[in-house]
Amino acid sequence: MPSAFTVRLDDDTVAALDQLAEKTERSRSWLVAKAVEDFVALNAWQIGKIEAGIAAADRGDFASDDEVRRVRTKYATKR
Repeated sequence: MPSAFTVRLDDDTVAALDQLAEKTERSRSWLVAKAVEDFVALNAWQIGKIEAGIAAADRGDFASDDEVRRVRTKYATKR
């Protein structure tokens, strides 16, 4: 069962949310729930990637000098 809680938004954000709800034929509540769900998923993914990177660094799993050189050469601006 979903839990309910209060979110305080400024008047401009509520007005924009109401316009979006009308245009998408979704409720204000559905839009806010979806936005929070997406925000949590994105941040969980990002934290997972950061933790994986830290774990790799802790293992000493770094790019070699040649790998770094290849990437720098690939993306270097040509003058």
